[in-house]
Amino acid sequence: MGYHSIYKDTLFEGKNIIVTGGGSGIGRCTAHEVAALGANVIIVGRKVEKLQQVAKEIEEDGGKVDYFSCDIREEDNVNTMVKEIISKHGHINGLLNNAGGQFPSPLATINQKGWETVVRTNLTGGFLVAREVYTQSMSKHGGSIVNIVADMWGGMPGMGHSGAARAGMVNFTQTAAIEWGASGVRVNAIAPGWVASSGMDSYPPHMKPFILSLRDAVPLKRLGTESEISSVICFLLSEGANFISGDCIRIDGAASQGTRVWPLPNAKNSESYNGFHRATTPKIFQDAEPKKDKPKN
Repeated sequence: MGYHSIYKDTLFEGKNIIVTGGGSGIGRCTAHEVAALGANVIIVGRKVEKLQQVAKEIEEDGGKVDYFSCDIREEDNVNTMVKEIISKHGHINGLLNNAGGQFPSPLATINQKGWETVVRTNLTGGFLVAREVYTQSMSKHGGSIVNIVADMWGGMPGMGHSGAARAGMVNFTQTAAIEWGASGVRVNAIAPGWVASSGMDSYPPHMKPFILSLRDAVPLKRLGTESEISSVICFLLSEGANFISGDCIRIDGAASQGTRVWPLPNAKNSESYNGFHRATTPKIFQDAEPKKDKPKN
């Protein structure tokens, strides 16, 4: 049993693709899919134990994988890491800038350290990795970069530090697409909506009712799957998207287009696509499922 991708299994044959934040969530899922499609995937993250586990999974499934532990917020570390990847594997064909993180807080209670930490993680780190991949490899050979942002249009209350960083990443995406296009480098972004991934379990308990209510604000009346995000990433990394650059695709079931004036009735005919054979339901949703009565003897 392997990843059930919608794409041909040789799509990324012979390609080197870096996935930052590859130890969990969307990054882990995408690493599995690109490996299943023939890529040599290089997963990057800070926690080596997570990377080793994902690498083991991919190898068990017959894929090619390598991993590098790196704090992408540190310029010298990123420079050295990219240099080592190229020395070991050759030029880089694709990059998924997925690493990120934030904590819930209203703007008034975010201190400077908290603000700068989130901005460095979600904006500066992504810039550093993309810049080094471009200058050390893609400027000579071309390639595709996909940056992950978020639904920050109209503001991001409770996550203002992340919203500011993600908006900056969209502008970086647009600028890099122009400046690097002459080298045959395409740069795009995706903005996932509410996805049932492991990240949902990282928020504090008081946010549980809010998280469980999210599907009611989506016109399709459900959350997305990691596979539904990964499949768009794979498209943008592929030659099928060779004339798409400087764009940002929202993958959110139309939630970011919503308005409170228009009621959202119960939905039908929208089934989740889940090709990830190792996907697990986040604990918060497992706990919310109604318990079935045990049969009486």
